[in-house]
Amino acid sequence: MKNLNGLLNELGISKVRLAKYLGVSRQMLYNYLALDSIKDWPKEKATKLFSLLNVKEEKELESINVDGSYIIEVEDRLNEGVKDSADKEVLADLNGFNKKEQELLTDIINLLKEKLQEDTTKNTYNAFVYLYHYLQSMETSPELKYILAYMSKSMGFTDPMEFAFNKEQQFIFESILFSGLTLYNNGSASKSKLAESHKRFVQDIAHKNEEKLSRTQELNTAKVQALRELGYTEINEENAKEVLEKIAEIQSRKV
Repeated sequence: MKNLNGLLNELGISKVRLAKYLGVSRQMLYNYLALDSIKDWPKEKATKLFSLLNVKEEKELESINVDGSYIIEVEDRLNEGVKDSADKEVLADLNGFNKKEQELLTDIINLLKEKLQEDTTKNTYNAFVYLYHYLQSMETSPELKYILAYMSKSMGFTDPMEFAFNKEQQFIFESILFSGLTLYNNGSASKSKLAESHKRFVQDIAHKNEEKLSRTQELNTAKVQALRELGYTEINEENAKEVLEKIAEIQSRKV
């Protein structure tokens, strides 16, 4: 069993994913791994594990050469096995989406669930909170999409000369981002050198928040005035359209 645990670590296979592939709970998988030999596993689960690792019996685990091609082969089999079981849970909630959209959403949901299940700290949770904020803001700036494209390219998932959005702007942004990250990664940057730049970053955010607060206050003022002019005390389903039109009219008076 020591050989199996070492092999799983080399392959980067998490206990969560392997448990899903085998169709058992994480606790049950830990029970299996605590046994002296795979021969003690239920025959069906042992056969499925051997199929994943492309071996016929336990002793072959000692002679496996873990290289790039083997890792990819195992990963493909694992992904397919996990996807088959997980898709059944998720696809029922995705009516109305086409096949490609369903597959993409399913992959994303399953990956998020897996990462959260594996997380023993708050790091993954916090990262996903930021990701949620990122997705909420996606349409506010095209650069947010350019960042995603850059990361996909730098990780080897996408051809570096593929431009799904504005080709010229994306090209410029990627070049600037590469220069900045190169500076960060080669150690040329330091906190002391960038303190003033970060200060301006904080000030810029504070300015944007002030503007947002100002717009909110302005909108609230217009709402109060609209309600007063129309003789209402609140916005409800019946008067919402009329009140919103009045708010727009009040704001246009100041232009």
